[in-house]
Order: sequence, then structure tokens, then C-alpha cells
Amino acid sequence: MFHHIKELQFNARVSKPDPRFATLLLDQFGGPNGELKAAMQYFVQAFSARQPYPDKYDLLMDIATEEFSHLEIVGATIQMLLSGINGELKNVAEGSEIMKLLSGKGAKEDMIHAVKINPQFLNESGGGPLVSDANGNPWQGSYVNANGDLTVDFQSNIGAESRAKIVYEYLLQFTDDPGVKETLQFLMTREIAHFQMFQAALESITPHFPPGVLQGDPRFSNKYFNMSNGTSFRGPWNEGTSPGLGESWEYIADPLNHVLKTHGLVQEPTIGTERSMESAELKTMQVSKIRTMEVKGNTPKTDLSWTEYEGDYKNTSDSKDPFVR
Repeated sequence: MFHHIKELQFNARVSKPDPRFATLLLDQFGGPNGELKAAMQYFVQAFSARQPYPDKYDLLMDIATEEFSHLEIVGATIQMLLSGINGELKNVAEGSEIMKLLSGKGAKEDMIHAVKINPQFLNESGGGPLVSDANGNPWQGSYVNANGDLTVDFQSNIGAESRAKIVYEYLLQFTDDPGVKETLQFLMTREIAHFQMFQAALESITPHFPPGVLQGDPRFSNKYFNMSNGTSFRGPWNEGTSPGLGESWEYIADPLNHVLKTHGLVQEPTIGTERSMESAELKTMQVSKIRTMEVKGNTPKTDLSWTEYEGDYKNTSDSKDPFVR
């Protein structure tokens, strides 16, 4: 159940109309890294977490709902940046202000230039936000990542918050409006907050690396293949200890020779790790058992009810409701 409160979470303000920036801001309304994408992604992810992980369900629904409020802030800002345009488009009188603007070649070109990134923006919206990005590409469900495994979904969400944050960084470079900059700063900061929430939620799942259930083959989990010619670099991604599994990186300087020598990696030895195929398979079975019990042990198969109300599960023999026990 949603209850809309008419006040914005953050009071968006605009000093004057700016159709050009309104067009750019569409990316955070209906773009692949925008607020609608985030809201729908966390909303969809929450369903499978409802019974096995009620605490994570609460987190996802809370953040999803806040993202809808951010969508409202972005939409309100776009509307204010287009202030007055809708009324002028409806004024078909020859002497209307918009007609006078468009009657002069220079003014007409200025108006087109203002929305040249998405030339159909005003034609289709009439001066309001559209569920599209700045280029006019419509929002689509393929933007949403939901894999039914929180160790995967939370990693996707950390990435989503990172991408949204950097888009706000870039948008801040294209406006001098102090009210708009303050609004974008708020929205960008909330991306940072959500990043930390998802990171903390991921850390609370044990184990959570590698994502999912199946463990990797220890022959290949610590290999770094130098797959390009020219100057090569070493760093914590190919030397020292790997951050996830704690294995020693093995640097393969000559991948072609290595592949030939190991008969296409089929005869690859296990080096730099204490893991073996046997221990990896045992870990897979252990994680599988944990995840299965977490989900199956908290998910009933009969007499399902999404919400429990007081008195629902009392011994009421004369009740006509089959879900009252």
C-alpha cells in the first residue's frame, strides 16, 4: 500500500526556466541509470526476499520507495525548468508569445537548439517530463537487474548507485542555477548513502563471496593472463593476494605458450591456493545447504498470505476463512 504525501522529500527549487538542462535531466528520470530504474530494480528484487530475508525485504522496499520520491523530485525539477512552455504551446493565437518567438529565425533556432539533444521532447511532452532519456529513448524493463540471489542483487545495486552518482556529478557541471545545484547535490548524496546501505547488507550475508552458491575451480580462480601486447603493469589485481579468496595471484606472462603447455588448460596445475576441487565442492554443498534452508525453511507452500493480521492464526474452528488456523 502506497500513501502519497504531496510534499517533496527535498524541496526542489529553480531560479528560472532552462529547457536545455531539463532535457539533460531526463536521463535521471527515464534513463538507464536514473531514479525510475533504481526504484523498479529494488522493488522487484524485494519480492523474493519477503519471507526468507524479511530484514532485506524491508531494506529494499524502503530504498525503492525513496527512489520513487527522488523520481518525483527530478520530475518536479524538469517541470519547473520548462515553466510556461505548456501554456504557450496551447496558445494558438497568432499574437501569442510563443508564435512571436518562432516567427523570428534566430529565436526559432535558439528554441530548437535548447532541445536539440531530443528534438521531439516538446512535441511529445507539451512541456513536461517524459519517461525517456535525454536522447528520447524510452525507459525499458531491461534496465532492471533482479537475479533472485541477494549476493548478486546487492552487488548490482552498489553498481547502480555508483552510476547514478556519477551522472549527477556530470549534470552538476551543466547548470549554474543555485536551486537546481542544491537539489542535485541532495540526490547525489543519497546515492552515496544507499551505496553504503547495500554494502552493509551484502556484508551481513555469510558467506557472500563468490556471489551465488557454486564455488570456482581453484585451478583458474587466481590466474592473471597478460592478454595484450605492449607495456604491462602489475598491481593488486595481478600480484600479491586476491581480495576475495585470499589466494596468491599467478601472473601468466605468455598466455599462448602457457595454453599450449597445459594442453588448452586441461592439465592446469593448482598453484598459489590451499583450495582443491574437493574442498571447493564441499564448500558448494555447504553454501547450497545454507541457502536452501534459509529459503525453504522460511517459505510456506500452502495457505499463503502476504500479510499477517492480528487474530489470523488463532485456533478458530468456526471460522469460514481457510487461512485462519
